[in-house]
Amino acid sequence: MRDATVVGAIDQPVANKNWATWLGLGLSLFSMIIIREVIRTITPVPGTTLTLTREACMFASAGVLVWLVRRKERRSLRSIGIGTSPLWKSLLWGFVIAVACIVPAALIAKVTGYGHGTGSQIFTKLPLWVVFIVTARAGVVEELFYRGYSIERLKELGFGRIASCAIPLVIFSAAHWTGGAANILMALVMGAVMTAFYLWRRDLVSNMFGHFLMDFATNVLPVMFS
Repeated sequence: MRDATVVGAIDQPVANKNWATWLGLGLSLFSMIIIREVIRTITPVPGTTLTLTREACMFASAGVLVWLVRRKERRSLRSIGIGTSPLWKSLLWGFVIAVACIVPAALIAKVTGYGHGTGSQIFTKLPLWVVFIVTARAGVVEELFYRGYSIERLKELGFGRIASCAIPLVIFSAAHWTGGAANILMALVMGAVMTAFYLWRRDLVSNMFGHFLMDFATNVLPVMFS
């Protein structure tokens, strides 16, 4: 049986590890944008090879972040909302999150006409299995970066509850600029919903699953039936 004191200590902020936390914040808030823009300098509409390269780099950046949490910050994954709830409960709440996001997204799409422009048709040019990988990455990596890690660490660094939520949300939303104003608005609304759920339950797994289901319904299913 593990010593409860040791288990509790590993989840406490370590003052002399702030450099790792700042590095982790830079990684979580900006690495995906940098990776995407590097690929876009090669071609605005990447094919299968470049898309997979981009996704691999984003998964790798998430791996580096987890390594920073465990090895440099010396914290457990519970400190970023992973493992805080039974898996079955996380999956059930994931369905709730997906529905809570899809409803306003559908309304925004209807009002703005989003989904009929060239930017929203990129997935139709990729094989279905590649679209699925992109969708899975978005659910896992974006929630790890913009909800679990950034919110928790910004609060620990003294940014306050509102700023700790607003900073990642604004960056997350602005990062969707390639899809136009409608996509930014959609990301802002859905990001706010997912942020609220994370603050309420502090269960990053449910956020990841809900995000994945939402993107699956809006990106994978249309490709399947197109």
